[in-house]
Order: sequence, then structure tokens, then C-alpha cells
Amino acid sequence: MKLLEEKILKDGQVFPGNILKVDSFLNHQIDVAFLNKMGEEIKRLYADCGVNKILTIEASGIGIACITAQFFDCPVLFAKKTKTKNIASSVYKTQVMSFTHGVQYDVIVSKDFISENDTVLIIDDFLAEGNALLGLIDLCHQAGAKIAGCAIAIEKGFQNGRKKVEEKGVRVESLAIVESMADGTVIFKEQ
Repeated sequence: MKLLEEKILKDGQVFPGNILKVDSFLNHQIDVAFLNKMGEEIKRLYADCGVNKILTIEASGIGIACITAQFFDCPVLFAKKTKTKNIASSVYKTQVMSFTHGVQYDVIVSKDFISENDTVLIIDDFLAEGNALLGLIDLCHQAGAKIAGCAIAIEKGFQNGRKKVEEKGVRVESLAIVESMADGTVIFKEQ
């Protein structure tokens, strides 16, 4: 998505450790009009897949998931990193190692909200090592839900995430793929 690449070049910042900071429009402060364009593109990519539920993980994926859900006319379910008193005792649970935070989380979704009747589109803001996506795929498998695929805003194509997810037989569509961030310069993969 050329618009996203332009936005990353204009507003993104590269930090040591292959960190691409896009918090001015995607995952801290949200440019809703821009996310609408991203949601439209995700709908175009997965329009014929029968998606009836979108799944993400708290917190950074929630914004793009909610915006995209309006185009699919379906609910958004987000995996929580902590169990709270208001979640039913019956949950699907998996573990996810966060690339950004360097912490392992137990993530859960209530069995009330995902089942074998669902065709799920998994959405996240970044794909690096693929750990979050693999955890969400596991939750879908536990529920018996069909997975339409994974839609990612920004993929770090120089890391192993896509390969790991595709090895699970799951389709991956990324709106922008960063090929390199050497010397603080973002270079995109030609799509």
C-alpha cells in the first residue's frame, strides 16, 4: 500500500534494535481517516473469504481491527494479556512472547466469543518474529474456528514471522513490507 509506505517515510522513526516507531498515526495516536484507508484495503484483500469475526491482541492491534471491522460488518475480539474478574472462567489460553516488550504473556479469549462457526481474520499492527500471530492462530485452532488469514499493517520482511505463519498454512497479507532499516533508512520490499 503505497500510501502507508509514504506515511511511514514521513512520520516514522527508526530506533536501535530494528524498532520502527509509528506511534504518531498507528499505535499510540491514531489517524482514523488514514486507518479507514487501510481498512478498505484489508477488506479488498479478504472480501471473498467469508470473514465473520476479526481477532487481534491488545493493545496496538485494536485500533486497526475496529476500523477494519466496519467494512466486514462483524465484531472484533481481542485477546487479553491478563484475566480479569469480568471474563468467564471458560477461556482459550496460549502464550505469546512479545518482540517489542521482551516479555512472555499468557493471552486469553473467552469461549463465549469464538467457535467452530467463525471464519476469523487475524489483524495486527506489526509482524516481526510472528509470535503474536502464532498465539492467535493457536487460539483459533483451540476454538475450531476457520482462519481466513492474517492482515498486517507493517511487516518487517527481514525477520522470520511470515515464514513461521505460512508454515502453519495461514495466508499473510501485509500492507507495507520493510526490507531494511539499516542506518535508520527504511527501504520497502517491492510488492
